[in-house]
Amino acid sequence: MKKFRKVLDGLTTSSPGGGTMGSPSCGSTAGTPTAAPTPKEIDVQETLVSENFQLCKTVRHGFPYQPTALAFDPVQKILAIGSRSGGVRILGRPGVDCFCQHESGAAVLQLQFLINEGALVSACADDTLHLWNLRQRRPAILHSLKFNRERITFCHLPFQSKWLYVGTERGNTHIVNIESFILSGYVIMWNKAIELSTKTHPGPVVHLSDSPKDEGKLLVGFESGTIVQWDLRAKKADFRIYYDEAIHSACWHHEGKQFMCSHSDGSLTLWNLRNTSKPIQITFPHGKIQKDGRKESCKPILKVDYKTSRNSEPFVIFSGGLSYDKAGRRPTLTIMHGKAITVLEMDYPIVEFMTLCDTPYNNEVQDPYAVVVLLEKDLIVVDLTQSNFPVFENPYPMDIHESPVTCTAYFADCPPDIIPVLYSIGAKHKKTGYSQKEWPVSGGMWTLGSHTYPEIIITGHADGSIKFWDASAITLQMLYKLKTSKVFEKPKQNEGRGAELVDDDPFAVQMVSWCPQSRIFCVVGISAYIILYRFSKYDANTQIVSLEVRLQCDPEDVISPSENENNPCFSEPQSGSHSPQPHQPVSPGGGTPESLKDCTPCLKVKDRAVRVPPGYQAELVIQLPWIDGEPPQQVSSLDINSAYGLLAFGNCNGLAVVDYLQKTILLCMSTLDLYGAADPYQRLTRSPRRNRQSTSGLTELSDNQQSVDMERSKSPTSDHVNGHCTSPTSQPCSAGKPRVPMGPEGPRLARRGPGRPPFRKAQSAACMEISLPVSHTEESRENSFSRSRSSSVSSIDRDTKEAITTLQFGESFGRKSDTLPTPCLWVGTSLGMILLIPMSIPTDQEERMEEQVTIGPCGAVLMLKGSVLRFGFLDCMGALIQSPYEVWRDVNAPEDPDRPRKRKLVHFSPSSSQDTCGEGHLAIVCSERQAKVFLMPSQSCLFVHNITESSFVLRADVVSVCNSVCLACFCANGHVMTLSLPSLRPLMDVNYLPQTDMRIARTFCFTNGGQALYLSSPTEIQRITYSQEMYDNLQEMLGELFTPTETPEAQNRGFLKGFFGGNAHTFDREELFGEAAAGKASRSLAQHIPGQGGVEGMKVAASGAVGELARARIALDERGQRLGELEERTALMMTSAECFSKHAHELMLKCKDKKWYQL
Repeated sequence: MKKFRKVLDGLTTSSPGGGTMGSPSCGSTAGTPTAAPTPKEIDVQETLVSENFQLCKTVRHGFPYQPTALAFDPVQKILAIGSRSGGVRILGRPGVDCFCQHESGAAVLQLQFLINEGALVSACADDTLHLWNLRQRRPAILHSLKFNRERITFCHLPFQSKWLYVGTERGNTHIVNIESFILSGYVIMWNKAIELSTKTHPGPVVHLSDSPKDEGKLLVGFESGTIVQWDLRAKKADFRIYYDEAIHSACWHHEGKQFMCSHSDGSLTLWNLRNTSKPIQITFPHGKIQKDGRKESCKPILKVDYKTSRNSEPFVIFSGGLSYDKAGRRPTLTIMHGKAITVLEMDYPIVEFMTLCDTPYNNEVQDPYAVVVLLEKDLIVVDLTQSNFPVFENPYPMDIHESPVTCTAYFADCPPDIIPVLYSIGAKHKKTGYSQKEWPVSGGMWTLGSHTYPEIIITGHADGSIKFWDASAITLQMLYKLKTSKVFEKPKQNEGRGAELVDDDPFAVQMVSWCPQSRIFCVVGISAYIILYRFSKYDANTQIVSLEVRLQCDPEDVISPSENENNPCFSEPQSGSHSPQPHQPVSPGGGTPESLKDCTPCLKVKDRAVRVPPGYQAELVIQLPWIDGEPPQQVSSLDINSAYGLLAFGNCNGLAVVDYLQKTILLCMSTLDLYGAADPYQRLTRSPRRNRQSTSGLTELSDNQQSVDMERSKSPTSDHVNGHCTSPTSQPCSAGKPRVPMGPEGPRLARRGPGRPPFRKAQSAACMEISLPVSHTEESRENSFSRSRSSSVSSIDRDTKEAITTLQFGESFGRKSDTLPTPCLWVGTSLGMILLIPMSIPTDQEERMEEQVTIGPCGAVLMLKGSVLRFGFLDCMGALIQSPYEVWRDVNAPEDPDRPRKRKLVHFSPSSSQDTCGEGHLAIVCSERQAKVFLMPSQSCLFVHNITESSFVLRADVVSVCNSVCLACFCANGHVMTLSLPSLRPLMDVNYLPQTDMRIARTFCFTNGGQALYLSSPTEIQRITYSQEMYDNLQEMLGELFTPTETPEAQNRGFLKGFFGGNAHTFDREELFGEAAAGKASRSLAQHIPGQGGVEGMKVAASGAVGELARARIALDERGQRLGELEERTALMMTSAECFSKHAHELMLKCKDKKWYQL
């Protein structure tokens, strides 16, 4: 049966494709061997099958984007945050972090916990109520109730009640049974709540709360300023208050005799139930009396909390209320404690706040201990138990967006020692002044699972900072922060080229490259620079070396192949034996003295010795300068190899190779010159252009981005994506110049007009969107990559330039005649060309520091359809070949005479493990359109697979999954695919993200272990897995939201207090709101929608370590225990009553026959 299934798989996955751009040996079928016979030495046993893959989301990190609602369970101690996009984040102790999403995507208006019941009610902007089951690791909706004729404005769920009060925009109050999610027939109509003589509508319901003194009394607040206390039993109003100012919120005193309201004029009013004709107190906390005797006009107080304390004065906490005349003041939270008023300024507007109290009962002394403040871009918790009100240290990674994220990198299976080292260095720079108490949101349960390994996420930011995050075991914790801006002098006004960047983000990080084994780290900035860092545990005084590489290209200087066909591929000044020195950089463009006059870098590197702390220390800065008023093009590809001591980078002009050990430039050449006479297109010179304008080299990351990420997120045949010239028939480097119509589509739009400045603000990847110029069809592609024009190479031979899109160092065979692998540089271009550049590197340490690296002329030239995205190498047994690296050594460590420091290199030679299978290796190349597998050194194409015809690949990587390797791809249409290696057989194809915007395209990245991540919003990182093994173990890795906890008992009210304090305990909501008493609600008013939570719960119970059955058993035991305690107390009361009756009878008999004066 398995063989038959494999035959079917082969029939379904092999589809005829168009002619490829490869050599004649390359076939045209997708996922099947090509015409070239497979050599005998290639005998790879592929172990991966489609059953090994399953795509799902794992965990989301960061601050919820655009938050709207907040809720807290005081018994379970878990926090819920709702967002405008319909998401709900539930947080507990570190490791307990769950994300839920409403399918409708409607904004969350309000959240209400069923306290200590493991459930949550959410009210959304589409007028739907949802009940979430939190007693499973992945919460699911149990019930939904859709209101058809009224809009929901406010909800209130009393503690230990199953009846939810729902206020609407029409002013009505409905009652919903939480267990069945059915609407009760009991309705408080707005016209019954107000007096009949009132001529105006009271407005929407903005507040609902039951009286602490009597649960049968409901306080209803209307927006217009009307307040009504409704007697639920008598179905009438006890009192009505008509106030002039609009109400925003209300809060009871715990005794139920007073309540406080906040108003739109910045005032607080305190009301006593004995006399509701006027408030007993009106205060303007921030309103001062002016000279004319009038109060200052103040902003509305949006919310107020009135909490009592046993050992001190009550707390009055509110947001807003500042005077209007103080412009520019930050949002504030005011804490009034007795006569002391403390104003806490916030960095962002306050969305919601909630006071945390020891008791869940509203009729007890509250004793508040903290305030959770939800801001637009932050979450803080204030400690109320200390007089200076310090904030708690937030254990969640809520500051990912501290500066907008511009790039990401994901590394799994890191060396185990790297995380403790980074943490120890980063811990020295932590902020102080936090509260000494534990984080109050401590609910849930999470344990470190068995399927964990070291993982690190790196984020680059718009301010030039780099953050290293520990991502092991689906958690996220910041390890270390690096500020790249410290390498440069601060740009000053009217000083050099940096003056044009003063008001922008000149240090925005464009891409990063990190070698965890050697701990060498490279950063590419938007201002066309590359910084190389080395890691050290010691501080040091260092002088940063700066190199300038004139990687500029001009159409007038391009030499046609016909003029150069008899010359070697590399001219003499650019060969490896004559490396240009740092003070004499070589450009592929004109090298006349006039062109050197304007050779100014964008930023000035510090030219003095600087004291650097332990951690990553800058060693080398490579800059691309301005030339003849032309800004440098941004770096589009980068690779570094610690074993070779080399760094290679490229842009749309050409390629440069730098020896960072000797601090010299080995190669600096235009892409066209790399081919020499081997150019397969034989491109000719274009006519010179007279109207030369500045190219947009340093533009915002969402516009005209010349980076490898941008190259990956474009169609290989689209003329412009965010201003990029990306078509084979366009000029990537000649933006702003008149274009010659080519092909049937005619002229396209120029990237930048004459008046547009070359520098613009570097925005984050989070806010990037893609836009195409108006075409003949004027088809909209906002926030989507779904459209892609068909490929055409009819005029490719007329193109003179192409961008370098990917680079990789490795041991390979530069030419067919090579018998042994040598260090090579694989170069991929935007036209689908692959170039191999062999190198000769001295092996001895002393020779390596003295002799120069020799770079030979271009070797093999291979071809694919679409821009090249990724290289990967396998040995002939199918095992992944890692790039060689240097073992980390601390260059600043004290010298040890007995153990001199030497470079220790680790090589992974392609022929090291093939003594019996022959020499050679497999090269996997993936482009935007297709993937190919080449056998080296014969360069024959073994397999080819056309990945997509209707879209294009954004990201691709060769990753390890289930002790094997595969090719993972992410397409512009949102599909995530995996292909087997080396046969390129499709294993998985899931339409994961139907709408892919620029933010996701720029930040999506794969890693080993079947994991990936992307920036799901400007403030959140979403991690996913495509491994079935991790999917199966996910339930074990996630935290438990609900833990069985005994509800605290209510305080004993005493006989007199219970007798004179009302009959709250005799209030039976079921008798009042049930169908027998209230009848059924109108069917047209609301529609009940059953959820999938029950099915999900069964699945979780079957797969989780602690299932629903165990929880039910625990709950049953708890209930039995409580019933037993209740029975004991009842028996005790009966005994006490009998004893009292007996004594009363004896007393009666004793006093029966006595006169009154004898008593």
